[in-house]
Amino acid sequence: MTTQTAVAAPARTLEIDRSHSEVAFQVRHLLSKVRGRFTDFAGTIEFDQSNPQNSRLDVAIKAASIDTAEGDRDKHLRSADFFETDKYPTLTFVSTAVTLRSGDTYDVAGNLTIHGVTRPVVLPASFLGAAQDPWGNTRFVFEAELTLNRKDFGLSWNAALETGGFLVGDEVKVFLSIQAK
Repeated sequence: MTTQTAVAAPARTLEIDRSHSEVAFQVRHLLSKVRGRFTDFAGTIEFDQSNPQNSRLDVAIKAASIDTAEGDRDKHLRSADFFETDKYPTLTFVSTAVTLRSGDTYDVAGNLTIHGVTRPVVLPASFLGAAQDPWGNTRFVFEAELTLNRKDFGLSWNAALETGGFLVGDEVKVFLSIQAK
């Protein structure tokens, strides 16, 4: 039986459980949206619910693990036109500050590195709670969503369309669903 706790827990160092977490994205392609995910990532969360300013997040994502369910597109995304995974194998996020926004929502400021370009971003994150799994382990669940401009990270490849506009949108929506233990 899983029970959710509402009591603030002491500061904890948590490992992201990849098998129960997701790093996904969505970008416009022509008029539709293409969705994908990264399947190989790891990270730690130092979570202090009582003193959020003491919390930290450190995540590394293997760029070559990109998966859009289309092999040719994934190969193109790994190429020099996009992620250039041979040269830049890892995407990273390292927090610099965590601020309580309200209730169980936080602004996690940090440095995001993609394609060798590091930029400051603020990740709006929600703590959904802690629950005990059937084996007695306490799991902490977080979600976050943000929109990035891919060109800010040197991912500028595109193709002009005969009807006007471009093949790939600049805005990329990123969705994180993280379970940590």
